[in-house]
Order: sequence, then structure tokens, then C-alpha cells
Amino acid sequence: MALHRDIYWIGRQWAVTGFGMQLIDQRHGGKFDIGIARLWDKDIAGDLSAQKWFNPVDFAKGLSVARQRHRKPPAPAQVDSVPEPPLAEKVEIAMAEVIKQLPPKTAGFQLKIAGSAKFLRPWRVRMKR
Repeated sequence: MALHRDIYWIGRQWAVTGFGMQLIDQRHGGKFDIGIARLWDKDIAGDLSAQKWFNPVDFAKGLSVARQRHRKPPAPAQVDSVPEPPLAEKVEIAMAEVIKQLPPKTAGFQLKIAGSAKFLRPWRVRMKR
């Protein structure tokens, strides 16, 4: 993946961009890029430290710059949830609402035309009076 267009810091191996942290070396195809949401994960450099090319000093500097630049996403709110009713009850409730919204039935619809008609061509109709 190419570097994001917004570049905030460039080190020897890593860059802090609008995407998060990206590896400058494009031969890896974005495999080691780190998105903004993953910047605060524990052991973020665990997989990377096994690589021969990994520079931990440059990574640490880039990570600190990235964490200052991008804010930590808010933690999901814990809501005391009421257990949802089973699916069958949801369907019954939805069907009851749909039935209430249906218009009343009419006796029937009949279209009445005064006179008779004859087709001359497929796109013209001639009316007799």
C-alpha cells in the first residue's frame, strides 16, 4: 500500500501518516502498516521484532509521534442491556404494525371507458365515439 497523502513524520523505516504508522519500504506491500485504531494495542511490535530489517529505535520514535498525533479512539460504552425478545416475538410485533398500517379493502377496482377503441398501430390508439 502506498503511503497516505498526509505525512506528519518520516523516520528511517517508518512514517506517521493519516492512516496511522506505515512502513516506508514499499516492497512489503503494506503488510506491516498499522492503522490508527491499532496504535494503542499492547505488544504492537511483537511480530515485527522477529524481522531482520526491523529497527526498534525508529519504531519507538514513530510510535510515540503517532500516539501524540492521533487520539486514542474512545472505548465502547458499557450499557446495561435488557435481553432481546426471541426472533418470533419480533416478527409478530412487526407483522402487527404492518397490518395496522394497511389501507382498508375496497369492493374492487374497475376501469370504465366510454366508447370503444381500436388499435391502428402499436403506438397509436383510435377512439370511436
